[in-house]
Amino acid sequence: LSAEAIRLGRLLAGLLPEPEVHGLLALMLLQESRRAARISVDGELILLEDQDRRLWDQEQITEGVTLVEQALLSRRFGPYTLQAAIAAVHAEAENIATTDWAQIIGLYDVLLRVTPSPVIELNRAVAVAMRDGPAAGLALIDAILARGDLTNYHLAHAARAELCRRLEQPAEARAAYQRALALTRQATERRFLERQLQALPVPV
Repeated sequence: LSAEAIRLGRLLAGLLPEPEVHGLLALMLLQESRRAARISVDGELILLEDQDRRLWDQEQITEGVTLVEQALLSRRFGPYTLQAAIAAVHAEAENIATTDWAQIIGLYDVLLRVTPSPVIELNRAVAVAMRDGPAAGLALIDAILARGDLTNYHLAHAARAELCRRLEQPAEARAAYQRALALTRQATERRFLERQLQALPVPV
C-alpha cells in the first residue's frame, strides 16, 4: 500500500508540481525509508531510538530530503512539508543522541501554528523530553491530558508511561501502560506495551 501511495504521489507531483505536493511525497518517502527497521524478524515493534539505521533506505532519504528542501525554499509550503521536514531531521541524524531536537521542536512550533492539534502537541512534548529531560516532557503531556484532550488516545498514555519510567516512577508508569493497553487493539503494539509493563519493578 505504501509503495502504491508513493507511486501515485510521484504521478501527482508530475501533474501538479506544487510545493505541498512535493512535501507530501517527501513525507511518504521518508516514512517508508524506515520500514525495514521498524519491525524485528519476530514481528515485534522497534522504537526509533532502537532501530538499526543501517537498514534505512538511503535512496529514499536522499530523494525525500531534496524534495523537502525544494518545498521549503518556495515559502509556499504547508503541514505535509513541515511533517516531512521533521522526518528529514530524524533521517539525517546518525543516532538518537545526535538528533537536532531543538530544530524538531522549532518545526513543531510552526506546524502547530499552521495546524493546531493535540496530537502534534504530544509529539512536540516527546521532542521536548528528549531535549530538556523527561520531567519537562511529562509536564506538557499532563497538561494536554488535563484539558481532556487525548484521554482515549493510547499513544498519549504510552508516552506518559515511558517518561514516568525514565523518572523512576514505576507506579505512575504502570498505571499509564495499563491505560494504554486498555485503549490499544493492534496486536504488535499490545505486545510491545506488555513487554514494557513486565519490565517495570514489581510493586512491594
